[in-house]
Amino acid sequence: MKDVVKEYYGKVLQGTHDLKTDACCTDTKLPGFIKRGLSRIHAEVTGRYYGCGLVMPELLQGMRILDLGSGAGRDCFLLSQLVGEEGYVLGVDMTDEQLAVANKYIDYHTELFGFSHPNVEFRKGYIEQLNELGLADNSFDIIISNCVINLSPDKEAVLREAYRILKPGGELYFSDVYSDRRIPKKLAADPVLFGECLSGALYWNDFHHLARHVGFLDPRLVEDRPLTIDNDEVAKRIGHISFFSATYRLFKLPDLEPHCEDYGQAVIYKGTIPHHERQLRFDKQNIIEAGATFPVSGNTFRMLNKTRFAAHFEFFGADDTHYGIFKDRGAAIPFDKRASDEERGGSCC
Repeated sequence: MKDVVKEYYGKVLQGTHDLKTDACCTDTKLPGFIKRGLSRIHAEVTGRYYGCGLVMPELLQGMRILDLGSGAGRDCFLLSQLVGEEGYVLGVDMTDEQLAVANKYIDYHTELFGFSHPNVEFRKGYIEQLNELGLADNSFDIIISNCVINLSPDKEAVLREAYRILKPGGELYFSDVYSDRRIPKKLAADPVLFGECLSGALYWNDFHHLARHVGFLDPRLVEDRPLTIDNDEVAKRIGHISFFSATYRLFKLPDLEPHCEDYGQAVIYKGTIPHHERQLRFDKQNIIEAGATFPVSGNTFRMLNKTRFAAHFEFFGADDTHYGIFKDRGAAIPFDKRASDEERGGSCC
């Protein structure tokens, strides 16, 4: 399947317009500062964008970031602007044609952004085998990925390697395609369906299991939307399965609990995170208004208190008294069919 993916993304797809789903329609509701950043990226780079979500978490200034499956480098060059000259972005991809485009525009973007030296690097490699690139344990603050992990034949290895190289309190923040059921083996072997990020998609419950198995104990859903298959032939073959794009954040915090537990804890957001002064949408079920006392589960308390977010919150309560399961803001299911279209956000196209 690695050869299939290289062929599909290196030679079959010549641009975003060649895809057969609306997975890449992610730019219509972007914040203004993201749109401005994207407008500065060379057209040849943006024309080869095949992502399915927005992988720009908060508080990126000065961070060391790894992009798994960086393609032609669109997200890396956007991150380059957000981490600043003192930050660092490494993109890893296995497709020569994509890497050639990315490397072609390193100097172009360095000059455009006004940096004295490049803060972006691209390397050829496999996202399941980051150890072969010499990436050390506990060496990155944040790892992102945009619609690539579903293309890996060994998704557990990808998550395990990500956990290894993240610093304690670091974060894997990524978008990908998921399915509402497990994909039959016959369809999983189809090169077009696989290349379109459909037949390699994980059933969401299997993803949660894999994430917890490697150490990411409480996966948090940030946002999700249903995908539309725009090709009749593809829809006929796999249209009985529902697909959606979902963005998750996973923290390297080994003391998280399997469930969201209530210890009577709360936080107050200071409103000091750039571009999120009035509200922080930490995940789909924790939307925190600045200045308000906000009850949180023990896990959310730790995610805020033991990560780069700590300086932007006041914290109240300890964990010495347990009140049972934390109600109302437990684990969220991607694309919950019981929710309304307005609650889900609908399709971006």
